[in-house]
Order: sequence, then C-alpha cells, then structure tokens
Amino acid sequence: MASRALLRQCADVISKNNPGIIRLLSSKNKEVERTQKINLIKRKNLEKMMLTEDEFNYIQALKNTIAVSPIEDVGYVSGVPEEHIKTRKVRIYQPAKSAMQSGTNNVHFWQIDFDTRERWENPLMGWTSSGDPMSNIKVDFATSEEAITHCKKMGWDYYIQKPNANQPKPRTYGENFSWNKRTRVSTK
Repeated sequence: MASRALLRQCADVISKNNPGIIRLLSSKNKEVERTQKINLIKRKNLEKMMLTEDEFNYIQALKNTIAVSPIEDVGYVSGVPEEHIKTRKVRIYQPAKSAMQSGTNNVHFWQIDFDTRERWENPLMGWTSSGDPMSNIKVDFATSEEAITHCKKMGWDYYIQKPNANQPKPRTYGENFSWNKRTRVSTK
C-alpha cells in the first residue's frame, strides 16, 4: 500500500513539473511519431555522409535480395567425383515392412540408394569396408515423383523398383475347427 501511494505522489509531481511528459509518453501522439521519422532520416543522412559512395552502395546492395539463375544439373557442384555418379544408377524403391512387427509403420515413403561397388573385408575385425562415398546415402521422399525429380535435378540415372506388396490371406480362429480341413478328422 505504501509503495502505491509513493508511486502516485511521484507521478503527480512529475506531471505538475512537466505537463508535456504525458503527451510524450502516449502512443497516439503524432508529434512523437514525426520526431522519430525525422531522427531516422537524420541517421540515414549521417550514415551516408560518413561512408564513401562505394561503401554506401555496397551496404545498400547487401540489404537487397539476390536473384540466382537456376542450375539445370546440380550434381556438378555437389563435390562428389564424376566416376562415382555418372556411371551408376540410382534405385528408387519403397522399403519392405519389417518382419519384427505386424504394423505398416515406416513403409509409406520412398527411398533412393546407389548400387554398391568397391567393397572388401577388413582383415583386422572382419567388417565389410568400402571406399565408395555414395554407399551409405539413403534419402527419404514422400512420393516416387519427388524422388524422380530429385534424381533428374542431380543428373543421376535411375530406375524404379516396384514395391513388394504382400497380401496375406485373411484367417480366423474358427477355421481351426472347420470340417473341411485335413486336421479335423471325422469320428464316424
């Protein structure tokens, strides 16, 4: 309570001594906005006067957007040697369902990978090693069309492997006891 009373007294004293302070602090005051615009113009002019013309033009150019022409074949600038890309094919496929679960999670996307080459067995540990920089690349896509577009953009030859769709026969518990099964033998 005492702090509120103290704040109220301070506000009264400030408003009595400086009647224009309330006008300055209000956000609707047009004079404040006008002075801010004038200060901004003065700052820009000062910046222009302090810099040389070339420096000022350079800073203005940095503030603008840069238009880059689209590259037809991005594969040239990817950094991977040409012998690893141009002589190989990319496989576009939909990964198979995991055998460890009955659900269809993580099978509704498409992947790309390169055919493998240059593999050998490491003599120390027995691990398979590779000198191929593209052997571990697997990229996921929502549709096969996105994967095809990506391969065309990178300049890669590709082929599409059809998904392995497995349609299991529906089975019910009652089929275990049906009379037409060979496991069910008549007692007659």
